[in-house]
Amino acid sequence: MLRKLDNSAAMICRADVPIREVIRRIDASTPLLFQIILDPDGRVLGAVTDGDIRRGFARGLQLEDPVESCMRTSPMLGETGNGPHNARILHGRRFLPVCDENGLFDHILVEQIGPRRAHRALVMAGGFGTRLGDRTKDTPKPLLSVGGKPILDHILERLEDYGIEKVDISVHYLSDQIRRFVEERDNRCAISILEEQEPLGTAGCLGLVDQTSVDPILMLNADVLTDVDLNALVEHHLRLGCDGTIAASRYEYKVPFGVLRFDDADTLQGIEEKPTFYHLVAAGIYYLAPSIVRMVPRESRIDMPELLERAVAHDLKLTVFPVHEYWSDVGHPADLEDADAFHRERGEGK
Repeated sequence: MLRKLDNSAAMICRADVPIREVIRRIDASTPLLFQIILDPDGRVLGAVTDGDIRRGFARGLQLEDPVESCMRTSPMLGETGNGPHNARILHGRRFLPVCDENGLFDHILVEQIGPRRAHRALVMAGGFGTRLGDRTKDTPKPLLSVGGKPILDHILERLEDYGIEKVDISVHYLSDQIRRFVEERDNRCAISILEEQEPLGTAGCLGLVDQTSVDPILMLNADVLTDVDLNALVEHHLRLGCDGTIAASRYEYKVPFGVLRFDDADTLQGIEEKPTFYHLVAAGIYYLAPSIVRMVPRESRIDMPELLERAVAHDLKLTVFPVHEYWSDVGHPADLEDADAFHRERGEGK
């Protein structure tokens, strides 16, 4: 069913607007997740979606770059007063900018679709946290304080705010403390504890969840703090028809020397002075269909890379979801201190 947006002005911007501002506008438009780009005369130059920005970020774009650096040019356009034509063009698309007889932007049509959400989540909280040294000698890492409250509390609050109905938490090391924390917490969703009698690796806990469910499962490491847009992640997964979606954070490093560029004959082609390289790394967040969840037998040890490779070998479709939002893997003491400072600075834990 087609719907004309009541406030199209909130969905348009100019080509020179920084990506950072466009992200803010897209976040405010959830679940629509797009912007139409106009020239100064009001003609449509292109469009940009949440996915376009994430792909641009993955290839090295910066948040202060103009949005035109990642927009899609020459989008399909509708015509005012031509309903059948517009409906035909919009079929299979998320949105359609409509122009008047002079070719100027008039309004936006969208499919009448509400936000599509995950219903269940699995938080992996069974690790030993050995990289944190004495901090985890008597306290499991998920219960270490960041911004005045446990890491696990941050994660559960985010899932509850998102609307998750059921959360499983896999535990092993100092599991009684995590169990007690959950029992005493004011939970806003159903939470179950899954006990790993022996460490099952980074994906073995999937063998302990309800594998009869037809719902995909949102899987998160219990040491990851992030503002990633879960609506966008699920929309990405469903729109592309994936079996598995892997959230990925951009890791960058700068070579402190001049890098030589040369051909097969060892002839120098140029020197790139102190270049920066970008790679996407697994962010500890996955959205997995039942077809992948059921690959893990009960009480079997398996790590996530092996499970994902097994899924690929079975011709299942896996995609990457680049994360441009705040993301922190609390693995080392310095990470814990940085995360604590970040959350306190933005007013948490007061």
